[in-house]
Amino acid sequence: MTAAAAPSLDVVAIGNAIVDVLAPSDDAFLAEHALAKGGMQLIDAATAETLYANMGAAKEISGGSAANTLAGLAALGKRCAFIGQVCDDQLGAVFTHDVRALGIRYDTPAVKGDVPTARCLILVTPDAQRTMNTFLGASQFLPESALDLDLIRSASILYLEGYLWDPEQPRAAMRAAIDAAKDAGRKVAFTLSDGFVIERHRDDFVQLIDQGLVDILFSNESEIQSLAQIDDFDKAVAAFSGRVPVLVSTRSENGAVAVVDGVRYEVPAAPVAQIIDTTGAGDLFAAGFLAGHVEGLDVHHCLELGAAAAAEVISHWGARPEQDLKLIRAALPR
Repeated sequence: MTAAAAPSLDVVAIGNAIVDVLAPSDDAFLAEHALAKGGMQLIDAATAETLYANMGAAKEISGGSAANTLAGLAALGKRCAFIGQVCDDQLGAVFTHDVRALGIRYDTPAVKGDVPTARCLILVTPDAQRTMNTFLGASQFLPESALDLDLIRSASILYLEGYLWDPEQPRAAMRAAIDAAKDAGRKVAFTLSDGFVIERHRDDFVQLIDQGLVDILFSNESEIQSLAQIDDFDKAVAAFSGRVPVLVSTRSENGAVAVVDGVRYEVPAAPVAQIIDTTGAGDLFAAGFLAGHVEGLDVHHCLELGAAAAAEVISHWGARPEQDLKLIRAALPR
């Protein structure tokens, strides 16, 4: 390990650079297009074009799981940077502008070529469930050569998006990023992202954890059960709570749990007048938790801040905060 200077950034994240396209839908449309309600599937360019043409009026917002988390962190006043691949096209320009406009450093060079910027077509039913259809496009071709290792070493926490573990190039880039962060004495946070990712890469994820390369693990209830291959939430949490320093798992309306150094903490879900769209709930929960963590807050307050940020994002369309998270934080009980 090399001697590390004081961090100049709070969090640097590596993730999919995606533009979210959100539209209201109903169960009949999902059935017509053979889409599993509430799920996430990867689609090719042709399917993306067909589905987009048949969707209703849509709202386009720069997204991607890790980028959404950084948006929440930036809204809470944290210093952040993002690493992710876009194409030199219209959606790539939109994504770049949106991320930088939030005050997030984003310097990854856009690629030129025939593979367009990624987009996620999100169909939201009246019960606020979101069905995601993702064309990964250029984001799955993030090369190790695009990493700024000094940038990674300069952040207190390296945050990695599990979705991006699927394609070969970004997986190699994230492994190199982990090495750089660990060499500089920084923490690595990892979000499991989705059950289908876990099914394909469970052995990799368990190995990362057991090698001590993950300091903070984020999951939801089904993801931690999938990772542990145990169909019981408490037993699944127990299976990994002693293997990672900080384990965080969200449970939708049942709140969230964290186990830190063997001690379990729980908070209820923050109240929401009306749930409009659950897109980004886990991403913003991670943002709130990490914001508290880099400040050295106690675990309970980190969980409460995560729950409050998640509650804000599910109260409207889209996965980026619209209300002032600093004001929401200020209203939390001390």
